[in-house]
Amino acid sequence: MSEDRVSSISHSRTLEEMADFWDTHSLADYDDQTYEVEMTFDPSARRRIVTIEPELLADISQVAQVRKVSTQTLINVWLRQQVDRFLLQPAGAEEPIAAQVRRQRAG
Repeated sequence: MSEDRVSSISHSRTLEEMADFWDTHSLADYDDQTYEVEMTFDPSARRRIVTIEPELLADISQVAQVRKVSTQTLINVWLRQQVDRFLLQPAGAEEPIAAQVRRQRAG
């Protein structure tokens, strides 16, 4: 859940707050505040979970706060920068690593 959004029923700002709320409340008590929605699920849009050492995550979170972005955004930006830099490096004299990666994906 985005830190700037608030849940419409529980008024929670985090998933943890929302979980605590629903541990002690019943959806049946809020039926009049719910509505039907239509949604589709795109399996290709799934994300992977990667574990990060707690001390490292704390440092990254502090940097994210200073930069006024979410920790997730900062990590994704940094990873994209590093992967792009790596892919543009020459693997040898003949071609950049990116060409090798594209070939592996295709074949």
